[in-house]
Amino acid sequence: LQAQRVWIERTFLKRECIHIFPSKDPTRCACGQLTTQHVAIPPGANSVEETNQLVQIDTPKDKWTVIKHTRTYPTDAFGIIEFQGGGFINKAMYIRVSHDTKPDNLLHLMVKDWQLELPTLLISVHGGLQNFDLQPKLKQVFGKGLIKAAVTTGAWIFTGGVNTGVIRHVGDALKDHSSKSRGKVCAIGIAPWGILENKEDLLGKEVTRPYQTMANPLSKLAVLNNSHSHFILTDNGTCGKYGSEVKLRRLLEKHISLQKINTRLGQGVPLVCLIVEGGPNVISIALESLRDEPPIPVVVCDGSGRASDIISFAHKFSEDGGLVNDDVRDQLLVTIQKTFNYSKSQSQQILLMIMECMKKRELVSRIIK
Repeated sequence: LQAQRVWIERTFLKRECIHIFPSKDPTRCACGQLTTQHVAIPPGANSVEETNQLVQIDTPKDKWTVIKHTRTYPTDAFGIIEFQGGGFINKAMYIRVSHDTKPDNLLHLMVKDWQLELPTLLISVHGGLQNFDLQPKLKQVFGKGLIKAAVTTGAWIFTGGVNTGVIRHVGDALKDHSSKSRGKVCAIGIAPWGILENKEDLLGKEVTRPYQTMANPLSKLAVLNNSHSHFILTDNGTCGKYGSEVKLRRLLEKHISLQKINTRLGQGVPLVCLIVEGGPNVISIALESLRDEPPIPVVVCDGSGRASDIISFAHKFSEDGGLVNDDVRDQLLVTIQKTFNYSKSQSQQILLMIMECMKKRELVSRIIK
């Protein structure tokens, strides 16, 4: 155990912003942290040559960047979360890692330290981060289908980990399952450390920490969803911002998909991208998945709204090879404009992405209630 802990501290890092960098909000550093709560600037940052650098930083043409203005230190947060409230205590393993952590190290942690078995399927869930409702029938079909797929195949489910939007719906399905059966589904949330409410409660090495999931309605931060089994918390030194998780998650999913699960057949882990609702960014995630090598099949939840429904509509009314007649194209354009409150030129960009997706329409399928 000691050796494992030493390995974790040697391998995984956290990031702290080490410069107070002016931003539009005079009370905050450009990293997003309140200047009053900012970590102490390390010694040496105020030496003569550094002072010149700091003066340069103040010129508006210079931007705050992770590379220039943050520094890594050994991770200081990993162990077990005990979610409080809700009448039952759900436990989850967690770790805070730098956003540029190598995927092979993460997988090693998951298999060796968290003792997970390599999955035979990886379901990557994407969709809206703002809260939205699903019609009860659709919610049931989505939840049952997701859990059934996970239980029968021993899949891992990847989500964004926080208790909002699509992730909340995944959490509800997991909660419903765990109340009826003992079998635990492996649901891994990959969330930005900087967006978390009560992250101070998670500091400590190889610790068990109680975690409150009551969200503060006035806060811009988010709480973790208490039905997940594991969390990878990505840290790029920013506070209150999403984004640090995107690339790490994509690389980790890719790395897992390349693991050989059937050595005889030399097969990797199949990866599927499941889309529920979502904004314009979710349409680019769908396109990225379909364009990957090998391509990742996309499943859209028809009737969940926004991105999902736009892809679904195009799928329904396109022909082989993804061809779409002018009427459908016009209707898509209007729907995109209305849905995302976009200008015509912005909407045309999205339409082009949808058309690109439809060139691989045989890899797109729809969940219908």
